[in-house]
Amino acid sequence: HVQLVESGGGPVQAGGSLTLSCKATGYTSDHYCMAWFRQTPGKQREGVAAMDSDGSSSYKDSVRGRFTISKDNAMNTLYLQMNNLNPEDSAMYYCAVRGSRGACTLTLSAFDIWGQGTQVTVS
Repeated sequence: HVQLVESGGGPVQAGGSLTLSCKATGYTSDHYCMAWFRQTPGKQREGVAAMDSDGSSSYKDSVRGRFTISKDNAMNTLYLQMNNLNPEDSAMYYCAVRGSRGACTLTLSAFDIWGQGTQVTVS
């Protein structure tokens, strides 16, 4: 049974930093494309950052240079380091896994395993 559990969200002041974690259980995370998405009420969930099994990564334009995605394969944990946060970054952040083969891009429909989310609020 594959499960993703996010943590690390919370309130933060503009310009501050947070690190989100996503603990994966039930499979070996280094074999799959993993990503972070975020969603605000009334808006579609959007991709923030993705990391492929080979360690390559991609980012949404508005977070590139501020956010860093990383993975600890030994701990089966995905991270998102977020720096210089602004109020537009406020959202529920979700960890996701692409269970099928294919390009590791921030395509919402390609991801089929999701965590429950962790809220980030920037003021």
